[in-house]
Amino acid sequence: QTRSLLGVFEEDAAAISNYINQLFQAMHRIYDAQNELSAATHLTSKLLKEYEKQRFPLGGDDEVMTSTLQQFAKVIDELSSCHAVLSTQLADAMMFPITQFKERDLKEILTLKEVFQIASNDHDAAITRYSRLSKRRENEKIKAEVTEDVYTSRKKQHQTMMHYFCALNTLQYKKKISLLEPLLGYMQAQISFFKMGSENLTEQLEEFLTNIGTSVQNVRREMDCEVENMQQTIEDLEVASDPLYLPDPDPTKFPAHRNLTRKAGYLNARNKTGLVSSSWERQFYFTQGGNLMSQARGDVAGGLVMDIDNCSVMAVDCEDRRYCFQITSFDGKKSSILQAESKKDYEEWICTINNISKQIYLSENPEEIAARVNQSALEAVTPSPSFQQRHESMRPAVQSRPPAARTSSTGSLGSDSAGLSALSLDSLVAPDTPIQFDIISPVSEDLPGQAKSSGQSGRRTNPFGESGGSKPETEDSILHQLFIVRFLGSMEVKCDESPDVVYETMRQILAARAIHNVFRMTESHLLVTCDCLKLIDPQTQVTRLRFPLPNVVLYATHQENKRLFGFVLRTAGARVESRQTSICYIFESNNEGEKICDSVGLAKQIAFHAELDRKASEKQKEIDRVKEKQQKELNKQKQIEKDLEEQSRLIAASSRSNQSSAEGQFVVLSSSQSEDSDLGEDGKKKRESEA
Repeated sequence: QTRSLLGVFEEDAAAISNYINQLFQAMHRIYDAQNELSAATHLTSKLLKEYEKQRFPLGGDDEVMTSTLQQFAKVIDELSSCHAVLSTQLADAMMFPITQFKERDLKEILTLKEVFQIASNDHDAAITRYSRLSKRRENEKIKAEVTEDVYTSRKKQHQTMMHYFCALNTLQYKKKISLLEPLLGYMQAQISFFKMGSENLTEQLEEFLTNIGTSVQNVRREMDCEVENMQQTIEDLEVASDPLYLPDPDPTKFPAHRNLTRKAGYLNARNKTGLVSSSWERQFYFTQGGNLMSQARGDVAGGLVMDIDNCSVMAVDCEDRRYCFQITSFDGKKSSILQAESKKDYEEWICTINNISKQIYLSENPEEIAARVNQSALEAVTPSPSFQQRHESMRPAVQSRPPAARTSSTGSLGSDSAGLSALSLDSLVAPDTPIQFDIISPVSEDLPGQAKSSGQSGRRTNPFGESGGSKPETEDSILHQLFIVRFLGSMEVKCDESPDVVYETMRQILAARAIHNVFRMTESHLLVTCDCLKLIDPQTQVTRLRFPLPNVVLYATHQENKRLFGFVLRTAGARVESRQTSICYIFESNNEGEKICDSVGLAKQIAFHAELDRKASEKQKEIDRVKEKQQKELNKQKQIEKDLEEQSRLIAASSRSNQSSAEGQFVVLSSSQSEDSDLGEDGKKKRESEA
């Protein structure tokens, strides 16, 4: 596109040059030949009249310019028979501006064109040398020299190109000035020569010339402003484009886009010239639908290279060149080896051709689908192996339920839905209830009545139940089923005991989407476990919403469109009078919604049995605790009785010991008294002191 647009500007410059040369020759005849003044003036008038017939690619439809030149031509034609030679005035006022434009501005365009062509050829040569760098025998000095050569040539080409384009843009203003200024000078010289009194130079013509002079000054000021803006733009582009001069930029700063379904750029194509010899040709390649096209420089349109629908693409090693890949057609009869300039282009070309080969480009949102295909290869339902092994026997019981028990894959807790079938629609869903069309992140708004721990918010969830560094909360769950769903909307409902609530909510949400032209849907992964339902972001694996399974009181699929399903979540009341509220969530699935409802029913059944087992276990533990407590009390009572018996024995033994001791003391006392009587007074004192 740039080359084609440049060709248009160059063609316009050539047309301007051709026309200016003719006008210059005409004015030069006025200046050179006094005897040919009348004929030259007539020719000038004729050329001015033919301006509207000129086919300028950029300025042929300027009506103001055309009408102005037509009026000039008319006046000059009227004065052609009576003009005289005014050599000095004509040299200063007429010949000088057009000579400056012809000799300086037009030659500057030609010089810049040659410099740009040389810079472009140098850049092509540098790119060719860079492409020949060996991948196996890397010489850092040669690589640095070649990279520097590419950098210098690319920068030189870019700077030359910008100055060349600036000169081409400025030429459009200079063209008007070079046409108007000589004519203005010519007319002013004529007016001065006739001393403002000529019959052909009226006051109206003078006013017209004044307006033209003002217009020329305005054009000049506009040109100066535009040139200043272009110079500033050139400086900004030079600063911003400096990293892009490198042939292989840093992939961390410029990552590859893997979700493209269209790609265009220069590639080196390998052409075999013999049995073992080959040549490489640099061409511009682009994708168009399911076709790979190429266009050589100077061609009007591109040519078909290969049909890449259902093709295969792979990286190859070819002639010790880097970033090579091979495209093979679906029938294997045609293949092409191409070389990209950088690693980023190399990866983007391979990913783009892979996406096109899968015919993703035929969809309405190809990049979104390509992102979904590249990010996730999950199926609509992915049961875990542990669930299949431990609960395979439960499937027939779930699938063999009688149709009358649950129609259209619906389930509820509480009472029978037949008693509510006669309720009006307003008693199910209020007409003025607001509808939420998008999922609000748990960071910004929590679900009413839903507890959110600090570890749960924003945590990545593994949908396959694989254990990582930290133990997920659903690791102990025996049921893991994953479904791809799209969120349609949610709204508060009045009743949560009848499937009609889900049907009416579906109707109102779909009608509201159609009325308000809401077509965008948030795609998520719905993970069904025995503890909860989770909405997981398919790209970041972050849990968007969590619905506790005991709070899911009703679930159903659409009666006609089985892809639509919904469930009612009963939450703790944050409303008036602290009553409980019920919110109905509606989704669209890739497969039938009955599978999702069956999975939710199976999860609730497993959770119900697990709850019964838990209660029975708790009851048994309570009985064991009571028995253990009774045993402790009994052991304590026995210990008390044993202690009492021991105390009784000790008391009895102590009493007997005291009695025998008393008798012994009595005998000793009697003997001592008899001895005291024999010893006398001195013996008694001695015994008392000893005692």
